[in-house]
Amino acid sequence: MERTAPPHETASTAPPVADVPTLLDGMPRQRGPYDTADAGVREPVPVAVPRLRALRPWRLLPTPTGTPFTFAYATLLCLTSLIAAHADPALVHALLQGSSTDVAHLVRSPELVLIGSALWVAGGVTSPFAIAFALVLTALERRIGSLRTAGVFLLGHVLATLATEVPVGLAVLAGHLPGSSLHRLDYGVSFGVAAGIGALAGLLPLWLRLPLLTAFGWMLLQDLLAFTDPMTNWGHLIALAIGIATWPVVRRWYVRRLGLAGG
Repeated sequence: MERTAPPHETASTAPPVADVPTLLDGMPRQRGPYDTADAGVREPVPVAVPRLRALRPWRLLPTPTGTPFTFAYATLLCLTSLIAAHADPALVHALLQGSSTDVAHLVRSPELVLIGSALWVAGGVTSPFAIAFALVLTALERRIGSLRTAGVFLLGHVLATLATEVPVGLAVLAGHLPGSSLHRLDYGVSFGVAAGIGALAGLLPLWLRLPLLTAFGWMLLQDLLAFTDPMTNWGHLIALAIGIATWPVVRRWYVRRLGLAGG
């Protein structure tokens, strides 16, 4: 509504222009933190600048409280790697052979060897898959929790192992492979790590997801084309596909976990 002066008010009785700010000061308004009490003196209120999120590089590594599954598992792998590096070679070979998920052991004691084979790291704790284990499972566990991360890891480890060893057994029965293939030494955490990489990629923004899948997939394809260990190389690709197949589930878990944290 436009304001007008009353009829009896003339130019001589109207307040001087200099007094207008004083009159306006009497109107209620929102006071800023930098307003002064002096009439007519108002400093501009600065626009709040969002604070940059502090970098916390230690969150890339497992911790006992933040990522208990990855931390405990990594500690166990460090112990078994020390045994493999410093124990008697004959003892180490016997331990690895007893933990191998070859066809012969899978037929006799599948549960034992599927667990035992995941207690060793091929190449030791400085191998690429050992480093990826710590980084990938830490990132995944911080997003979906300990039990679910363990489930993704075991899913990739078990299914990729069966997908590579069952064809070997069938090929031996059909006479396409020698009987020694039933005792092929097979152990390590690489299948579980590959599944973890596939699952984690589904929780990352597109600009991180595509380079991760491209780089890792290209590395696996190069290993397969080298044809040094085709069964293991196929197992890595299968495990990666298993991890990618979990995207709908892990994304629901992630959203649910964010909701609980926000509530």
